[in-house]
Amino acid sequence: MLSNLSQKIYVAGHRGMVGSAIVRTLRDKGYVNIITRTHAELDLTNQAAVQAFFEEEKPDQVYLAAAKVGGIYANNTFPAEFIYQNLMMESNVIHHAFVSGVKKLLFLGSSCIYPKLAPQPMAENALLTGLLESTNEPYAVAKIAGIKLCESYNRQYGQSHGIDYRSVMPTNLYGPGDNYHPENSHVIPALIKRFHEAKEAQAPQVVIWGSGTPRREFLYVDDMAAASVFVMELDKEIYERQTEPMCSHINVGFGSDISIADLAHAVGVAVGFKGKIDLDPSKPDGAPRKWMDSSRLNRLGWQAKVDLERGLKQAYADFLKSHSDAKIGSTS
Repeated sequence: MLSNLSQKIYVAGHRGMVGSAIVRTLRDKGYVNIITRTHAELDLTNQAAVQAFFEEEKPDQVYLAAAKVGGIYANNTFPAEFIYQNLMMESNVIHHAFVSGVKKLLFLGSSCIYPKLAPQPMAENALLTGLLESTNEPYAVAKIAGIKLCESYNRQYGQSHGIDYRSVMPTNLYGPGDNYHPENSHVIPALIKRFHEAKEAQAPQVVIWGSGTPRREFLYVDDMAAASVFVMELDKEIYERQTEPMCSHINVGFGSDISIADLAHAVGVAVGFKGKIDLDPSKPDGAPRKWMDSSRLNRLGWQAKVDLERGLKQAYADFLKSHSDAKIGSTS
């Protein structure tokens, strides 16, 4: 066990919400040799730089959590950047991990890999069975390519080189380290920011876009990190019994979903907003439902632990801390 805990582990994207949670989880489990690089120190889209990094560091394991991410506005405005940068990061890291002798790698994808009209809940075998949501298709295509890179290297080099590259697909994530940008944030951080600002301004109401009927699934980011390490640590025979060579990715979800209207009320309670919450059905709803089938992961023995009520309270506490830190930084 001590030799496992002393393995050199590279976490790509350690400053992001998921990557930072993976680092926390690894340290909590006793791993002592975690290596990271900021974007300024290592540009993962630069093949020569990535090659040099792996030749020098020679990590034993890699968690590939680095990605260019954003909301609908960012995906629609910068599609070329989203597909190019994500493809380059994945290709460079996975290939040079292999060349340098990395035996175990975990690639983190996204629920947007599934078709727009996939049956609910979305099972792993729904991949490549229909058209993707058009607003984030370039990002989704890049994430699908990451899964297939891992599978292809396993199929060609798994036996000859002893590699074991795996993929996990998280549902919608939230929690510490989230992005509260007014245009690029996802639904929970956007709601937290809006309700906080309404509470501070003592506004009588907050209006939520859409009918409130679409349903979404949300997973606290530290649960996602725990699931990532759990999947990485699984015995290879056990992992392979629950997967297939060309459908080897594993969904990671909470296990249930919630309507946007109920989510808005839950965020309002967590923030302490006392006003009225109204809906604007003239605004678009998006897909009616996005819910992951996590039964494959559950059969392997993992379940989410942080419910939405507790997770939202912890997310709001993190928002207040980051909000306070930003104010201090702007006045210093």
